[in-house]
Amino acid sequence: MRGRKKIQRTIEADHSGICFKPCGLQRNKLEKIYLLEDEMEALRLADFEGLYQQECADKMGISRTTFSRLVESARRKTADALLHTKALNIGIKS
Repeated sequence: MRGRKKIQRTIEADHSGICFKPCGLQRNKLEKIYLLEDEMEALRLADFEGLYQQECADKMGISRTTFSRLVESARRKTADALLHTKALNIGIKS
């Protein structure tokens, strides 16, 4: 058994299947980073909507500390993709 069950998270919009890549480079030759849907929702609420972490956590139906870990992970992955010329895929790893 591996830890606690994952709590169902409220995600307002489906962002799966979206990919961002550097211009002029073929996607199949790039290293890929996968941003989970809940990480994308955390970015949307915190950075696009500009909400406080507790408000974001309440909207997603999770604790503030869980939200904090999600948004930190999402920001790290996004920065890695931008700084190191990687493709950023949103949704489940295919």
